[in-house]
Amino acid sequence: MTRKLISPTLSEKKKAREGKSKPPYETHAENYYYLKQMKMKTPMIIVMSDGEIIKGKIEWYDRDVIKVNREGEPNLVIFKHAIKYMLKDEDSLVKK
Repeated sequence: MTRKLISPTLSEKKKAREGKSKPPYETHAENYYYLKQMKMKTPMIIVMSDGEIIKGKIEWYDRDVIKVNREGEPNLVIFKHAIKYMLKDEDSLVKK
């Protein structure tokens, strides 16, 4: 006795795929985060891919870069691909 595998046909697979929609390419969560930090002038810590730490406030952003204002040091334009992660500078927030 031979066993027959039961699997959907090609047309059934296409129908199943048509019912699902792709998730949106961009959720705009990153834009919302940058706008909020810019509006609140939140002191930020930016850790670069090479381990360098930059402290400052985000002045503006673009698709590829952010501009960081720093006190007593030159302002920087940083490529986003060079950023490892960012977080709020809690020490500066407590001093306010």
